[in-house]
Amino acid sequence: MAPESIETSPVTYLEKLENELRRYDSLVVAFSGGVDSAVLLAAAGRCLGSRAVAFTADSPSIPRSEIELARSIAAGVGVEHHIEPTAELANEDYSRNDEKRCYFCKQTLFDSARAFAAGRGIAHIAYGFTADDAGDYRPGQQAAEEHGIRRPLFDAGLGKAEIRAIAKLLGLEIWDKPAAPCLASRIPYGSAVTGAKLSHVEQMEALLHELGFRVCRARYDGTTMRIELEGGDISRAAMPQVRQRLLELGAQLEIPLVTLDLEGFKSGKLNREIGR
Repeated sequence: MAPESIETSPVTYLEKLENELRRYDSLVVAFSGGVDSAVLLAAAGRCLGSRAVAFTADSPSIPRSEIELARSIAAGVGVEHHIEPTAELANEDYSRNDEKRCYFCKQTLFDSARAFAAGRGIAHIAYGFTADDAGDYRPGQQAAEEHGIRRPLFDAGLGKAEIRAIAKLLGLEIWDKPAAPCLASRIPYGSAVTGAKLSHVEQMEALLHELGFRVCRARYDGTTMRIELEGGDISRAAMPQVRQRLLELGAQLEIPLVTLDLEGFKSGKLNREIGR
């Protein structure tokens, strides 16, 4: 197999990103703990040192495990990390959960990040928007544009594959971590987002991870919880000992029906309902 060319090496991808980041004298990075924002944060720390600060919104829609992971990553790359509780559930525009839910979520995030940045005298905020995100349905992008949020990964022309290559180059342990959108994305549009639903989704997915399912979604409308797994994992989830654990938790949480989606995991599946 021929060696990777210099033009397509992770080093070149990282250089492109760092060239973008050097345009800023200081930067607040909206940091979720996912691969995209972790690479953005690590690169910002390399370029800007103490002038890069991570900002994480501690929302009911974010699993506790993700908050702790974000804390660990920020410490590992040596960047100051600020975690601030947000209360988007109190916003009826968000909690009613129509197709613009992500807009109102990001609006809350960027309002909070903007206030934090202003208090620190930092003019610019960036988030992990990538070249691959441009063709997807992402109403949160509108909120980012309204708040003047920067997107260095996109500006450097980096998609998911390039970003994961950079993460591996930098030694980030999460370089191959599956995407982990917020828990509210498990609740179908039109079904209100509540703290109880988010908690039930978080607990079921925590059990699925404990049982060894690396990629999973527990879609929940308050009555039916539909579990999505990768195709090769569906048969294992139907095994009596696994099924029993899932049903026991469902009963404990008083979920009327727990079912297994035979189609398997598909990213953005709930977006199919948009326009119907």
